[in-house]
Amino acid sequence: MKKSKLFFYNLFILLILPLSYAQNKTFTIEDVVFRSGTVLTSGKLDQLKWLPNNYEFSYLESHQDDFLLVKEHVKNKMKSTVVSLNELNRRLKEKEINLGNSFPKYEWIDNDLIRLQKGKAFYYINVKFFEIIKQIVLPDDAANIQISPDNNLFSYTKENNLFIQLNGEEIQITKEENKNILNGHAVHRNEFGIEKGIFWSPSSKSIAFYRMDESMVTDYPLVKIDERPAKVDLIKYPMAGMTSHEITIGIYNLETKETIWLKTGEPKDQYLTSLTWDPSEKYFYVGILNRDQNHLQMKKYDAVSGNEIKILFEEKDNEFVEPENPLFFLPYSNDFLWLSERDGYNHLYRYSSDGELIKQVTKGDFPIIDFIGFDSKGENAFFTSNKENVINKYLYKVELSSSKIVRLTNQDGTNNAVLSDDKSFFINRFNSIDTPNKYTLNDTKGNEIRIIKEFVNPLTEYSLGKTEFGTLKAEDGTELQTRIIYPTDFDETKKYPVILYVYGGPHYQGVTNSFISGRYDFWYQYMAQNGFIVFELDNRGTANRGIDFEQKTFRNLGSVEVKDQMTGINYLKSLPYVDTTRFGVFGWSYGGFMTTSLMLRTDDVFKVGVAGGAVIDWSYYEVMYTERYMDTPETNPDGYKESNLLNYVENLEGKKLLLVHGTVDPVVVWQHTLLFTEKATNLNKPVDYYPYPGYGHHVYGKDLLGLFTKITNYFLDNL
Repeated sequence: MKKSKLFFYNLFILLILPLSYAQNKTFTIEDVVFRSGTVLTSGKLDQLKWLPNNYEFSYLESHQDDFLLVKEHVKNKMKSTVVSLNELNRRLKEKEINLGNSFPKYEWIDNDLIRLQKGKAFYYINVKFFEIIKQIVLPDDAANIQISPDNNLFSYTKENNLFIQLNGEEIQITKEENKNILNGHAVHRNEFGIEKGIFWSPSSKSIAFYRMDESMVTDYPLVKIDERPAKVDLIKYPMAGMTSHEITIGIYNLETKETIWLKTGEPKDQYLTSLTWDPSEKYFYVGILNRDQNHLQMKKYDAVSGNEIKILFEEKDNEFVEPENPLFFLPYSNDFLWLSERDGYNHLYRYSSDGELIKQVTKGDFPIIDFIGFDSKGENAFFTSNKENVINKYLYKVELSSSKIVRLTNQDGTNNAVLSDDKSFFINRFNSIDTPNKYTLNDTKGNEIRIIKEFVNPLTEYSLGKTEFGTLKAEDGTELQTRIIYPTDFDETKKYPVILYVYGGPHYQGVTNSFISGRYDFWYQYMAQNGFIVFELDNRGTANRGIDFEQKTFRNLGSVEVKDQMTGINYLKSLPYVDTTRFGVFGWSYGGFMTTSLMLRTDDVFKVGVAGGAVIDWSYYEVMYTERYMDTPETNPDGYKESNLLNYVENLEGKKLLLVHGTVDPVVVWQHTLLFTEKATNLNKPVDYYPYPGYGHHVYGKDLLGLFTKITNYFLDNL
């Protein structure tokens, strides 16, 4: 391979399949859409869980027309069947209960008791004697369901109010009549790692919850066309610079049946995150982030009175602070760990419950990707990271007293661990670009005990393109990770068109050493089978590379990312087998924004583009996300102007751009691409447009076939 004169490029080649296999079959577009998530994807151990005894684990197996819940002991390879779906249905038939044709979600309550969930119904079943211990059926309109730690109480919302079910009795905690005020729902549009709005105390005696007042937020119309006449569905959508919702936190005590409100104060448009109960339940912790998102105060509150006790610590940053986790309290201790990027990378810091910084536990030029938990004594913590190699993910443990880090998974690729409750064992699911899922049983001393399951490569009969990972350097010397997929019949004496797949936004890492999975991976291979080179590059602004890498795009989304993507394109131009007149680009959401940016802001480099759910003007996107990276339109007019793709529509001349958008998209509202097509029409510039009626931010179900067919044909016909 010819080396670029402009950029250092260090490639290592990973063949997806050994050459000894007969690789004659090719994918159909139906394979990409309907079989890429099941039949053609490397198998997995479904619903893998540890039993409470820490020495047994369970998972599901399909067996002819039945599903079996099986378990294994750590000391041997013998499997035993806990229960089969058919047997469950036979036993439950007399109670007029039918679990259907697929095994429900299950959780172990103790070593003989499981909880099954079928829709809004929950069944506690003794699997030793096939006895239903308890049956809970929640209302059809119950949402945001959270089960108490003692497994006896169910909390949920109905419309905008919060409820608890106790011994079959429904208790209404809030009685809010204003439909613009929501209790128990996730807030801040699920930013800051917020995934729920209900937080049980450790003893199940109290429940904390968000109260979100959206009365002051502008209504936004989504038009539903499946009624006659069409119906307007109004949602609350705070756009950048506009009035945001106001949040408070309530704590309901089940014994006193009273609710107190934390005195979180003003300004009212602040963000409340990292909600955490103190193990003693006397205190409650809240991270309070200002609207500018550059100043965090971690506060401790009295859980009985709601009074603020003290500020434990503060974090400030010239760009942004992004708290995404709760406090992690150590077992048998009042100390907790806090995840922060304050030194440039996401690391663990140990604090006392009074806010004394005891020590920085981890440090170095690597991020903690996932915090997994503590061992039973609280002496070690477990986490995943790409410490040794950016495109790989490994499991580590760190000794809290010494900060000594030990890597527990040694194979290069993607490692995902499921640890036993006491963290003495873990099951590792490993895969890499050339290795399907492999499950191993390990102890947390660093020993592999045995292989549980190695799945056979389901793609050995298919002709797949060779995949190469590589590294390029951005204009400031930053290393950028890349991936190239070559046509299946690749001949370096020929010239090939290139499709750049791009996302390019925060919280995303696309170039990873993992096995082919999902529609996009299969679509890349499908296009490689159709004679295209497929290329991907993780530009600055994407995840798991440290805060300097992530913040390079601050106040100017789209500019640095385009420059980095052009670093990849310029490298490709140096290759003798690349047709430099035939570059295409495809992306969705932030990737739709990037696709349109690359089509319009790189002279005439790209000939064809497909942009799905694209942000066009960041002033029309929601408050929390946009203001973190762009500030407000009032404080950063130049940044908003430069990133606004309406200002570049005249550059469409001679190019083929297809915009795809769901007509009821509540994330990137339809208005974005409507404004773009309006501007293109006014300027008499060519643009192709395809709305998906009734769909939100993504298309799903049977209509996916039409979407992927349309995307594919657009490149086949025009590139």
